[in-house]
Amino acid sequence: MTTVDHFFDMTTAPMRIGAVRLKVRDLDAVSTFYQMALGLSPVATSEHRVTLGTGDTPFLELQGDPGLSPLDPRQAGLFHTAFLMPTRSDLARWVAHIAEAGVPLHGASDHIVSEALYLADPEGNGIEVYTDRPVSAWHGEGGEIRMSTDPLDLQGLLQSAAGTEWSGFPENGSIGHVHLQVGDTGEADRFYRDVLGLDIAARYPGASFYGSGGYHHQLAGNIWNSRRASKRPEGMAGLDAIEIVVRDAADITSIAGRVESAGLESIKNANGLTVRDPWGTAITLKN
Repeated sequence: MTTVDHFFDMTTAPMRIGAVRLKVRDLDAVSTFYQMALGLSPVATSEHRVTLGTGDTPFLELQGDPGLSPLDPRQAGLFHTAFLMPTRSDLARWVAHIAEAGVPLHGASDHIVSEALYLADPEGNGIEVYTDRPVSAWHGEGGEIRMSTDPLDLQGLLQSAAGTEWSGFPENGSIGHVHLQVGDTGEADRFYRDVLGLDIAARYPGASFYGSGGYHHQLAGNIWNSRRASKRPEGMAGLDAIEIVVRDAADITSIAGRVESAGLESIKNANGLTVRDPWGTAITLKN
């Protein structure tokens, strides 16, 4: 019997990433980079803020403040924002685009669950651009999610471009996950697993990967650059907030109860429930 490849449908997950907010020192330069390198388009603009995405869907909110101190790569905060391409052909077309544009890559990996390439914006905020493999390729014999960091077959990837050119970030693309730098993985587990209710889908040395609905990870936290980092200083450029879309409103009520039991402060308003992780990143849960 022939099996049909099944790709994960993020809209079915109980929790998925909505948008990410970054504080930047040079709003024009960073906004221009994301539009040129990733093909994002302005969704909303004001004097000190640009929201980028596709169509009317926001992915990235940039808040500009020239008075911010530069990003410190050893602080807790963002490791990378990971932009998910719908198909391997989309990823291949993007690779050809950035090669022609002369955008430098910082790495490329085969993670078993996905194929990924890495770069950074002008202020050092990490970016991953990736595409998933079929769900059937993710699991070992015991049903566990297998992840690795192996060399990427770049030539094989480029051959899947199907002869068409890059024309901007695909409308059915998304932010697939956000990978964080944290000070301690145990403390991150207590917040992202025990309070927010995400599953630990996989572990690496020094890193936990948090999934929802069987996905390999919507969030992750590592200590590779930030071991023992405390709360991020105020007034520093970098990650400010992550929006998580919660499919069932009742789950937000449950999370609010766990937030209260953990003694954490939160704000509930029309935008949803906002709570800060141990390193100061605002996590807003919305339905």
